[in-house]
Amino acid sequence: MMSKAEELRKLFVRDSIIKVAGAHDGLSAKLTGEAGFDAVWASGLEISASYAVPDANILTMSQYLERACQMNDAVSLPVIADCDTGFGNSNNVIHMVKKYEAAGIAGVCIEDKHFPKVNSLVAGRQELAPIAEFVGKILAAKNAQADPDFMVIARVEALIAGWGIEEALKRADAYCDAGADAILIHSKSKSPDEIFEFARRWNNKAPLVVVPTIYFSVTAQELEKRGVKMVIYANQGIRSAIRAMKDTFKQIYDSGSSLVAENKIASLKEVFELQGMPKMQQDELMYLRAETDKPVAVIPAAGDHLEEYSMKDISADIPIAMLDINGKPLLQRQVEVLNRSGIYNIHVIGGYKKEKIAVDGINLVENPDYKTTGILYSLMCALQRISGRAFICYGDVLFDHIILKRLLERNEDIALLVDSTYDSKGYGPEKRVDLVISDAQLPKTKRILHKDTLSLVRRIGKEVVPDAAAYEFTGMALFSKKGLIVFKEAYEQSLKRYKNKPFHSAQDFKKSGLGDLLQEIIDLGHPVHCLEVNAGWLEIHSLDNYKLACSIVK
Repeated sequence: MMSKAEELRKLFVRDSIIKVAGAHDGLSAKLTGEAGFDAVWASGLEISASYAVPDANILTMSQYLERACQMNDAVSLPVIADCDTGFGNSNNVIHMVKKYEAAGIAGVCIEDKHFPKVNSLVAGRQELAPIAEFVGKILAAKNAQADPDFMVIARVEALIAGWGIEEALKRADAYCDAGADAILIHSKSKSPDEIFEFARRWNNKAPLVVVPTIYFSVTAQELEKRGVKMVIYANQGIRSAIRAMKDTFKQIYDSGSSLVAENKIASLKEVFELQGMPKMQQDELMYLRAETDKPVAVIPAAGDHLEEYSMKDISADIPIAMLDINGKPLLQRQVEVLNRSGIYNIHVIGGYKKEKIAVDGINLVENPDYKTTGILYSLMCALQRISGRAFICYGDVLFDHIILKRLLERNEDIALLVDSTYDSKGYGPEKRVDLVISDAQLPKTKRILHKDTLSLVRRIGKEVVPDAAAYEFTGMALFSKKGLIVFKEAYEQSLKRYKNKPFHSAQDFKKSGLGDLLQEIIDLGHPVHCLEVNAGWLEIHSLDNYKLACSIVK
């Protein structure tokens, strides 16, 4: 794998000019990369300003190195460190090069002024070191490096000190002969003319680097035509941040609210993305598994529910999963219950109005064929990429953590949550839900004691005669790793056997539901268990259900 020092070397041999931006920490370095710059300048001015101290060698080498390392870790780009005068004499330079190179920094830049130096754009003391002294530093730096690709850039301050172009050329020649990999010629003139003159007379003896902080009207294209190889925008980042923060803080203070600033500042989502929060969450799901191996949650929410007359006006605008229930979408309430039980890997299958599904903490999976397919097809859009335990819950169901906890404690390969309070009088052709017949036909009553003994499901589906059923399937099911394998294998076999044919209660296999495949699994001889509940959940299939949910959920 190519080192960042080698990447920087390759930039110097390409045809186009190298564009570099200054940064002072990992975040600002990441923003330079997003903007498209070729490399990052670990700016001495920016770093010292971020500490709120003068750019005058107040900070130690360790403090500058720490920030350069932050930048290097945050981006894939090469980082060039502004190392002022080398933090002392030649011995300090040797130590500096070894430390920066070992940290993976691609190159360093040192300037030919006395230590301690003052920022080049500050009026007053700009004391140049003798040529021989600085040549000694360059020789020391080049001899100290272990990687031949590591770059040492010599910064010529003669124009800053007012010593003129002749002195600048003389110094640059000496530094080039001593082994400097590039020459940074610095100027505080408001015009680029003296830089152009230096470049003309330099005749490309070594790559030329400039920092157009004061002569800011010059373009990279103009500099490239004059023979400049690298342009560094060394401090614009922190200057823009200072102005923006001052304005924002004043607006908030004056108005007494942050409302006035919200449309001008980055969203928290942008901050989290820059921090790498999505990647961290993926890593957690992959590596930080609890002892109980929490399942992946899968929530099918692709349907339009337009066939439910009382809900058609509401669901014409949003998916049922995004119904507002006392200030929170139904889906958000599902996610909160799952999170409370330690489940954070949540896949939601969207289709109808999928762009309206906006809840944090989910992975949105699309079913592009939602108009012509059923819940089973939607489930497979997500389940095909899952290999461990899986919890399935329909997108129109509210549930509490108590019944979820009861289900998660089960070790059976396939366990369904079923409701014993179902009343056959309320069910008929117009309300087709998955009803369940088990091997434990208990009297139908509104019992208040939970029954934790599971029974075996004999029949499940929309074809079950209401009077013969003991339970209603809640739309919640738990699959062990083995159970999910059984589920997937049954699906693949059924797809081959029933493609374009009726499948249990579905007139066409592609329109089939979860209950249809569960019945197929039972018919194939695999046990499917059910856990009885009599409270703790609510489906939203109608306007009356919606009103009820809003009246009881806080």
